[in-house]
Formats: sequence, C-alpha cells, structure tokens
Amino acid sequence: MTIDGDGATPGAGGSAPLAPEVAAALRESHRSEWARVVATLIRVTGDWDVAEEAAAAAFERAAHTWPRDGVPRNPGAWLTTAARNLALDRLRRRGVEAEKVREWMAMEDVSGRAHGPSDPADVVAEDGLDRDDRLRLIFTCAHPALPLESRVALTLRTVGGLDTGEIARAFLVPEATMGQRISRAKRKIRHAGIPYRVPTPDLLPERLDGVLAVLYLIANEGYLASRGDTLQRLDLAAEAIRLTRLVVALLPDADEARALLAMLLLQHARSAARADASGDLVPLPEQDRSRWDAAEVAEGLALLDRRGGAQPGGEPPGPYRLQAEIQAVHARARTADDTDWPAIAARYDALAMLADSPFVALNRAIAHGMAFGPRHGLDELALVEASGRLDGYHLLPAAQADLHRRLGETDAAAARYRKAIALAPTTPERRFLERRLAELAPPPGR
Repeated sequence: MTIDGDGATPGAGGSAPLAPEVAAALRESHRSEWARVVATLIRVTGDWDVAEEAAAAAFERAAHTWPRDGVPRNPGAWLTTAARNLALDRLRRRGVEAEKVREWMAMEDVSGRAHGPSDPADVVAEDGLDRDDRLRLIFTCAHPALPLESRVALTLRTVGGLDTGEIARAFLVPEATMGQRISRAKRKIRHAGIPYRVPTPDLLPERLDGVLAVLYLIANEGYLASRGDTLQRLDLAAEAIRLTRLVVALLPDADEARALLAMLLLQHARSAARADASGDLVPLPEQDRSRWDAAEVAEGLALLDRRGGAQPGGEPPGPYRLQAEIQAVHARARTADDTDWPAIAARYDALAMLADSPFVALNRAIAHGMAFGPRHGLDELALVEASGRLDGYHLLPAAQADLHRRLGETDAAAARYRKAIALAPTTPERRFLERRLAELAPPPGR
C-alpha cells in the first residue's frame, strides 16, 4: 500500500482523503512494521507470495478501518493479526487442507482488544520470535546463492516494503524486468531449498558480510546514482539507513553493522550540500558545511565511539569501520583545508589490504594525491589505469584531470576531462565536468 504525500490512499473507487493523523500512522506503521508482518507470515505459511499479498491487504484494510474506528494502540499487532487471517483465507481458497490451516491458526499469541470488536486482536511476540523472524527474512533475502542484483531487489521488496514499480524506477529498469527478477529470486528460494533461518554462529560473520554488502550497494546507488538525470536518490539512501538500523537493532554486538550505519549517516549528512539549486554536483571542498546535518554527524560519530562486545580488543578494524573512519575525518574538519588527508590515506592503505577492489585503489590514489602531492597521486592512478579494471569508469579520468589541474597541466587536464565527460553516466556529473573543463585557463602565451 502506498500513502500519498497529500494523505490520500488508493482504493477501488479512487482516492479518498485520510485525516492527517491516520495517514501519518499508516506511513509510520508501513515503515516500521512491514518487515515484521511479512517475516511472521512467511514463517507461519511458508509461502512468500501469500505473505506479501496478505501484508499488503492488511494495510489496505487498515486504511479503510482506522479512519472509522481509530488508530489501534498497537498498530503492529493489529496488522499482524489482520494479515495472518487474510493469509489463511487465501490458503483456504487455494485448497490447503483444513487441518494444516487449523495448525497455523493455533500459532501462539497473547490477545487483547484494541478499539472494539471489529479490531483484530493484539499479538505480542514472545521468546524472541519477532527478532528471529526478521533476522530470518533479512538473511534469506541476502542469501549468497542468489545473484547480487536479486538480493538487492528482494531485500527492498520484502524487507523494505517498496513495491516493484518503486524499485524498478530506483534502478531505472522496466517494472516487468524488476518483477521477473524478484519472482526468480523467490522461485530459487523455494526450489533450491534455501533455508528460512538465521545462520549458525559459526556462519554468522560470513553471512552478515553478505547482508551488509546488499545494504551498502543500495546506499551507493542512493549516494551517487549510476545513471539518469539525478545526482542522488535520497529515497534509496534513506531506505539503506533504515534497513541498516534494523540490522543493528537485531544484532547490537555486530561492530561492522554499526560501522556501516555510521558511514551511511555521515555520508547522508552532506546530502543537502552535495547539490546546488539546479541539482548539479558540489564537490566536497566547495560544500557549505553549515548545511550538513549536525544530528546525523553526531549520531555517526557516536556509533564509531562504540565497539561491539563480540569484537575482541586488538582485532584490526573491518572494511566498514575503516570507511566510516574516513567519513569521520571529513566530518570533523571544520573547513576543507583542515582535512587530515594523511589520516585518510592511511585508512585507505589499510582498506586496500583487506579488499582487492579497483574502487578502493582509485580512492586510495586520490587520497594519496591530496596527502602527498598531485604527482604522487597521478603515479598511483597510472597503476590503477594500467590494471584495466576501471576501463570505462568516468571517475578515473575525472580524478586524473583534477590532479593535472592542480599541477597547472592544462592540456593534460582538458584531455582527461573530455574523456570523463564522454563516460559520465548522469546529467549532473556531465555538467559539473563540463564546467570544470570550461574553467581551465589557457596555457601562458596562447
């Protein structure tokens, strides 16, 4: 179900306005309860499609019932019970035997009336089942047996509650293509027997890395769109933060999950300053730091100050902590000139030891150029270019152009800017690079 910005909710006969407090309660319930409801239904029914259909129908029912009867004191319990009953109705219509349905109907709950006899009973999770259900859902959606693109789509759909059209628009693919991607992932879970469970303790660190990789990819697409006319996709960035918060809440001792959340908050804090009024890119050194979100910066830094009990003292930091610490160096600098670039370069050196990634190598080379001089950075970038692993990636020639510009090597800078412009995937980035090219002063004597 989608609640529109004006408080209207789609219905069979058109859009009916909702009171602001009801619309707000529905939006908040969808944000906070969708994964909980779907996870419970998948455990109870074993059917992903039934679970999602029933959850969506429960929210639609709430949109019709809550304006009349009032918002229940426990919206999540109301929605869980309504969705469970709707799921069981669907299973009956499919011909599931009555005995099996009765078994599901007997699932343990503690009931209480919310606002009267028309409300579903409240359900209170016991023995950690609610936590375990959501963890099962997250780890199943991000199972390594699924292709990475399917993990991302399924996580956004099933854990995040985004509809197929929203996900398709976010990644600029046809809705039918995204629908097929999600359907294939569900079929693979069903036919390959991918277990709906939390990994055993010995597998948890390895599998958690896979979950965090999915959230990181969602966040990256939100931070810097891979194509199109928009520099940032703030809805995706916010969704990545929300889902990472959920993982941190469920696994509070996971230092890398907490570090990822810190990194995302510190990046997102700069969102308002990263684009100008026309939507064009404003590079970090030129940003108005008074526009950074102080609350997000403070929260991100506070998260970095804590280390989980599961991480023994002396263990080297993981890749997300290193990246978060890089963002923290930027966040603590009052001006661009105050940035401690040697500290950033040192963390990229450590990160390069952990991750054989061409993108890490690129950022490490840029950091070295800022810390130790443009010529040093260009030498490092030449090694990245020679590897061939970033052929066709616009930020490599863009970084080379910037360092040549800093050295006053105008012709070399212009050549690299032109290559970067030809490769740039988004309109705002192309406009920024074209502006940089136009700003190059002609060489002396010309």
